[in-house]
Amino acid sequence: MAQEKLKNRADVPKKLTWDLTALYETKEDFEKAVEKTKAAVAKFCKDYEKHLTDAATITAALKDYEKIMQAVSSINHYAFLPEATDLTNPANTELSRSVNNLLAEMEAKLAFFDSALMANDTALLNQVAEVEPAFAPYVRHLKEKKRVQLDPAVEKALAQLGPVLSAPESIYEQARLADMDFGTFSVNDKEYPLSFVLYEDYYMYHADTAVRRAAFDKFSAVLADYQNVVAETYYTQLQKEKTLATMRGFDSIFDYLLFDQEVERDLYNRQIDTIMKDLAPVMQKYITHIKEVNGLDKMTYADLKIDLDPDYAIEVTVEKSKELVADALSVLGQDYVDRILKAYPERWVDFAQNKGKSTGGFCTSPYGKHPYILMSWTNQLSDVYTLIHEFGHAGQGLLSAEANSILGENPSLYLIEAPSTFNELLLTDLLKRQSKDERMERFALTNMLTNTYFHNFITHLLEAAYQREVYQLIDDGKGFDAAKLSEIKRSVLTQFWGDAVEINPGAELTWMRQSHYYMGLYSYTYSAGLTIATQAFLRIKEEGQPAVEQWLTFLASGDQFKPAEAAQLAGVDITTSQPLNDTIAYLNESVDRIIDLSKKIN
Repeated sequence: MAQEKLKNRADVPKKLTWDLTALYETKEDFEKAVEKTKAAVAKFCKDYEKHLTDAATITAALKDYEKIMQAVSSINHYAFLPEATDLTNPANTELSRSVNNLLAEMEAKLAFFDSALMANDTALLNQVAEVEPAFAPYVRHLKEKKRVQLDPAVEKALAQLGPVLSAPESIYEQARLADMDFGTFSVNDKEYPLSFVLYEDYYMYHADTAVRRAAFDKFSAVLADYQNVVAETYYTQLQKEKTLATMRGFDSIFDYLLFDQEVERDLYNRQIDTIMKDLAPVMQKYITHIKEVNGLDKMTYADLKIDLDPDYAIEVTVEKSKELVADALSVLGQDYVDRILKAYPERWVDFAQNKGKSTGGFCTSPYGKHPYILMSWTNQLSDVYTLIHEFGHAGQGLLSAEANSILGENPSLYLIEAPSTFNELLLTDLLKRQSKDERMERFALTNMLTNTYFHNFITHLLEAAYQREVYQLIDDGKGFDAAKLSEIKRSVLTQFWGDAVEINPGAELTWMRQSHYYMGLYSYTYSAGLTIATQAFLRIKEEGQPAVEQWLTFLASGDQFKPAEAAQLAGVDITTSQPLNDTIAYLNESVDRIIDLSKKIN
């Protein structure tokens, strides 16, 4: 399937695409909603500008603001989801850009709202939270933002500049998904098609070493052709963030980016430092074992994602995934499972592979509607891991929206990857329980290592370690070019993998492969979330239903608590290094078990 030439979007089966009619039945309905929302914004400004001085008026305004934000959520999703599935379609790009401009215009008009609320005494804001507890999270953030709020006129100008300020990520996405042409590569006189999606989703895992390494070389060669423009785009992104940090009174770009996460810098640094130091030896041991079992001459960066036992691969169709998903999630109760399984008949998921589609996977939840999930299905077990990961986000989105206002549903970025990675652990646990022999048990454990921990604890963590070095340059008033970014990336990879992996040419260009770098300090939160998920999973294995109830409470908590308090709902104390140390110990035990099983199998 994956070696076939990628289809155009218009040629993929409808059943493999998501259904946007849950947002609006027709384009006309969407356009009516836009006009209605524009009118609501105008009325909101007329009703409340210069009148937000008492609790009753503020509460009424928040309720009206809530409705506007719900409408904006649906409008925004209707515009950007098509673009994510096909960046080569100019109609998609045009719709996305026009809506971005419209939303920036609305945001600018509404910019007075937060400024006016923050101009009030803290006691009045507290009164609003007491009268209407649903708005307590919003009030909490208002009180925290009081010290970094700029003059209302400046805030309005920044809102109007929204599309311009978000341009670096858009330019990057256009470069990698629309402009980069990877052509083909040849191995033993056979020609193979290549694209960004095909490399990331298929060739990176290919069992044939010659094909895998040749794909990596061609992929890297094309990336290199674009390294200077992508480096300049990234530099623009960081200069924007540093400028905004300075404007808002932050001494450091790190403190500025962690502010909204409500996380102290020591938590951020500890996550990176501990994994770089303590997990590295564990993963070097594991990757060396993979090299030995596969009989490789050496382990190169191009070989990192290969299976320990490629002949034991399980092919999984979309239809078959339903059974695995239902069985894996059953520990969370039938109500949770029923919610998630609606994804199939209601077409929440875009499974198709096609030209111009965004790589990887994501889940996004328009408030009051069902979630939407993007991925590219290749009939591999790894696809089920991606799907159940995104279903974790979907489940949290549904439970949180039911329990919270749209103004208090989104938890801190620090917590955002916990539900998704937790679901991956449930899938591995199912595979282990279904194991009929030692080979199947090893297969389950290696899939946990390669799909869950490798992706979240290593790939994204190494992104974070690299990102921290780059941000430090900006904090120190220095700049960078493509060569400097590659130097930093190579240094981080070498530090983590040591002598176990040859960091071959092209590996240093990994900084060009992720849009996470345009999302602030996001990459490190994958490992943070997985640390919480691992501890919660182990508690459920030991304690059963009481721990399940705590986890469901955590999922529904939304933004009611700061990260440390929210994690406590799941029985995890992130104020100490213990959860992270315990998680690394759990991984070390798993690697040792894999090695023992290999000895018995062989």
